[in-house]
Amino acid sequence: MNNILLLGSSSAMAQSYIELLLLNNFSPIAISTKSASNSSIPWFQVDSYQASSLPTLEMPLKGLVYFPGTVNLQSFSRLSIADFTLDLEINLFGAIHAIQKYLHLLKQEENSSITLFSTVAVKAGMPFHSSIATAKGALEGLVRSLAAELAPNIRVNAIAPSITQTPMVSKLLNTEQKLENSAQRHPLKCIGTTQNIAQTLLFLQQNTFVTGQILHVDGGLATLR
Repeated sequence: MNNILLLGSSSAMAQSYIELLLLNNFSPIAISTKSASNSSIPWFQVDSYQASSLPTLEMPLKGLVYFPGTVNLQSFSRLSIADFTLDLEINLFGAIHAIQKYLHLLKQEENSSITLFSTVAVKAGMPFHSSIATAKGALEGLVRSLAAELAPNIRVNAIAPSITQTPMVSKLLNTEQKLENSAQRHPLKCIGTTQNIAQTLLFLQQNTFVTGQILHVDGGLATLR
């Protein structure tokens, strides 16, 4: 079986990955808080990504990808504990709920894969990112711990992108000047696309010798100067 479960499947990144999965003989299964945007695949609409809201599934899973995330960029002095809690709930605890809910289905397949999303800001250190970097930093710890615990049958990795052209960050890229400024911050002088992310997701799904890794799809921003 080649069932790949995608949570947050209405996101632009997820939609690009769904297209790539279908071209490579995988069977995407979608879970989203939004109504179906692709009627050709199984689609479950939920109220939240808490365990009690997630559907009960019975099919073996070859992969699980958790897409939900937040863009909460504020100075530390303006952030409340509620802001930190919300970022943790969506980015970290939602992933934990999903993994705990469907782990038994991933165990039914050989060389199955879990892929989560971090951010370049965890490694690079950026102003106004303290809340999201806190949540994603915890998620990176989860990735490494789970990779060790679930080996050799289930691989666990994360992608840490820089800014990527999606509706979620449209306010940050809504003028030509903003696009150019963002591109120039990266050593490759461009920003990421959803296709870049989808290709990396497929690599992590298919390569059975990669686990416990945080792959930086960030135009070199985290490591090059």
